Amino acid sequence: MTSLNINSKEHQLDADPSTPVLWALRDSLGLTGTKFGCGAALCGACTVHLNGQAIRSCVTPISSVSGQKITTIEAIGQDKVGRAVQAAWIKHDVAQCGYCQSGQIMSATALLKANKKPSDADIDGAMAGNICRCGTYVRIRAAIHDAASTLA
Repeated sequence: MTSLNINSKEHQLDADPSTPVLWALRDSLGLTGTKFGCGAALCGACTVHLNGQAIRSCVTPISSVSGQKITTIEAIGQDKVGRAVQAAWIKHDVAQCGYCQSGQIMSATALLKANKKPSDADIDGAMAGNICRCGTYVRIRAAIHDAASTLA
């Protein structure tokens, strides 16, 4: 059994310790907001927070996160920074197909928690591992700046 703290709730999983967090979330717990994109930590669709830091859940085994705090897109709106990012995403009409957006929002929220007033270069650096096939990068950057100004 592996004990996982996900969205402030304790879960006991009877799964192979090498199971990626992504599959524990989606298959075992029914938290399907975190998406599978590439399986190699290259696209960012599977981004969640581990103790407030953005990580790629597709390559992170559950054995390495036991006892730590995992936050998924399902709970990001419970936090003022997460709410501000989600509101900015809607205001700037960021999503097109929407597939990458949970990962994008998770990365943007982690950035704004660490850096209250990011520059374009800071945003580009923090978001570099998140691929948007629809190319909404300009809107993503504008939404992050908007969320930052809302939180200031």
